[in-house]
Amino acid sequence: MAGYPTVRPRRLRRTPAMRRLVVETHVEPSNLILPMFVKEGLTEPRPISSLPGVVQHSRESLRKAAVEAVQAGVGGIMLFGVPTSRDPQGSAGTDPDGILNVAIRDLAAEVGDATVIMSDLCLDEFTSHGHCGLLAADGTVDNDATLEAYATMAVAQASAGAHVLGPSGMMDGQVGVVRRALDEAGFTEVAQLAYAAKYASAFYGPFREAVESALVGDRKSYQQDPGNLREALREVALDIAEGADMVMVKPALPYLDVLTKVAAAVDVPVAAYQVSGEYAMVEAAVANGWLDRDRVILETLTSIRRAGAQLILTYWAVDAARLLRA
Repeated sequence: MAGYPTVRPRRLRRTPAMRRLVVETHVEPSNLILPMFVKEGLTEPRPISSLPGVVQHSRESLRKAAVEAVQAGVGGIMLFGVPTSRDPQGSAGTDPDGILNVAIRDLAAEVGDATVIMSDLCLDEFTSHGHCGLLAADGTVDNDATLEAYATMAVAQASAGAHVLGPSGMMDGQVGVVRRALDEAGFTEVAQLAYAAKYASAFYGPFREAVESALVGDRKSYQQDPGNLREALREVALDIAEGADMVMVKPALPYLDVLTKVAAAVDVPVAAYQVSGEYAMVEAAVANGWLDRDRVILETLTSIRRAGAQLILTYWAVDAARLLRA
């Protein structure tokens, strides 16, 4: 038998039971966070054409979908609000009776502590210009004026019942300002999932339909350049120093190298957002019969988990949770 291998890794792949025994990376439903959209004034869910299977919820359908997510074992819900009217200041975002804050209260009443209620802390869904912050006279985003608005938003969302706030605007100092505002208002237990490494990505297109974004132009002056890795690590370190409880890399699949570096560098939970474009391109390929949907869902989530994410925001959260439990 000379020349034949004595080391045979295939022994550990021989049966499903053996493969389960030695698998290195596990994805659990509790690792998954479901992004959800709620639209002011809707009486029934409205499909989003570029996100097949995802909808803008009415307040009533949001409550029902949240219960389904809890029953599936999903770890958390990240909520985005879509107002019927916008202004340059994004007033609907800071209004305690704005759609996002009302929806947070709805979820808090419906599911309580059965899941983690998270809310997006950003102005882009609420501003008439579509930027993540307030604009200066010259049309640029005014970092420090925006921080004041974020502080007001943070207290409104915490008052409504959010467990975790997701500051996503990529303003310098946002985590520290939000932390101080929360603490001064008595919300010392409300956590922050900082969008610490958020790239100026082309993969956000379907999301902008979902929130009916008014953006003209781009966000390259505050979101990160896709070519930069060291900058991401610097942003993450700054957010942790300012009090971030968790940090995020966004998008996920195009930035797995960044995710791995971040996970190795920090001692807080790391999240990754499998964004709308990642979801949409798979669903489009599935619709054409080119991919096996269930296998691709689980394979992409496994790759993100293997790269270092403890938490994964994904529009497939409920579907994936059911697949994992099957």
